[in-house]
Amino acid sequence: METVQMVLLTVLMFFVLVTVHEWGHYYFAKRAGILVREFAIGFGPKLFSYKRNETQFTLRLLPFGGFARMAGEDPELNQIEAGQTIAVRESDGLVKTIYLDQLDNRKNVIRGEVQSIDLEDALTLMLDVDGDSQQFKVHPQALTVSKGQSVQIAPRDRQYGSKTVGQRAMAIFAGPLMNFVLAFVLFAIHVQMTGIQVANPTNVIVGEVTEGMPADKAGIHEGDMIESINGEQVGADRQKLIDLIAASQDRPMDWVIRRGDESLNLTITPVAMEGQEGGKVGIAPVLPTRQAGFAETFQVAGQSMVDTTVAIFDGFRQLIQNFSIDDLGGPVRTAEVTGQIAKQGIDQLTYWAAILSLYLGIFNLLPIPALDGSRLIFLGVEAVRGKPIDPSREGMVHFVGFAMLFLLMIAVTYNDILRLING
Repeated sequence: METVQMVLLTVLMFFVLVTVHEWGHYYFAKRAGILVREFAIGFGPKLFSYKRNETQFTLRLLPFGGFARMAGEDPELNQIEAGQTIAVRESDGLVKTIYLDQLDNRKNVIRGEVQSIDLEDALTLMLDVDGDSQQFKVHPQALTVSKGQSVQIAPRDRQYGSKTVGQRAMAIFAGPLMNFVLAFVLFAIHVQMTGIQVANPTNVIVGEVTEGMPADKAGIHEGDMIESINGEQVGADRQKLIDLIAASQDRPMDWVIRRGDESLNLTITPVAMEGQEGGKVGIAPVLPTRQAGFAETFQVAGQSMVDTTVAIFDGFRQLIQNFSIDDLGGPVRTAEVTGQIAKQGIDQLTYWAAILSLYLGIFNLLPIPALDGSRLIFLGVEAVRGKPIDPSREGMVHFVGFAMLFLLMIAVTYNDILRLING
């Protein structure tokens, strides 16, 4: 049952992080008047899909991210050409459905050969119906139906490229922005859950106690206050406590702890642990905390954002200087670490989710083709030049970047799986 719970919490965390990111793109694109064709979580084959208003919401097989597909973001495909025979269905004097196949099976339609068509600007359609030219006005939300699938047309004012540079930049930047907002909220929730350190603490408190380790066998409980070890006062110096334990490997130590109003004398013998130096007793020493106030919560959450951002960029620097694919972790390794952290409690999982959300926002702003940062650079160049870069060239850059990232993700995932198999 615990394993199932860990899996569900991990899946839920990833779902929230990706959904919040893509919702940012979706919401600000809709505010700008852009038609969002699909809001997807994941890539690859569809697992679940439903349509609401103009947007298809889908859940896809590969949990590597998601996307909000905007009309005109990629070149629109012109499916209807002059000379093509189609069928249309009118309502209230406007064409609302255009059929491209199975014309003989369509009922209550007008069938004819296309003489001219404009589904982006004028929204008009000229058909030769039994030798008679007839002009039709097309509804701005008309659907084209082919091979059992319906696609809404995208007039030019509903396309991504028709909006100002500022509107497009906001629609792109909004994804990482929502991750930053979510990270701040999660850091603030973590502060409320764990509290903040008491000013001028007098003693170290026992945090988590590892089952089966010397402290657990001696009867140490979470929340116990450590007063002295071998007659030496520890005070609030966690490092002193760690050093005393490390220096006493395999040698009994006399501990005095306080549990409520009771003082207890315990004998604990630190043991060695594989891959670690010095003795260990299996406790996480912490300092006493108190409930954070409203202003303190915002202050501590903001500082966590700054500290974590610095750590993330320091990680990028070290990765560039000493690159190794073993240092990269894909969805498998991230899920593995998330499961381990989830076992430590919901407060630690909340903190980890905040870190991942902040990382996702920062990573997406890197100037790597196919990521939001690269798209923002193209928009910046357009703002300076006063005209956009050739969409086909920009599309090729993003396609190549996406392909390279996808191949890297496969390689990293393969490496993660081999690491798990080999222990």
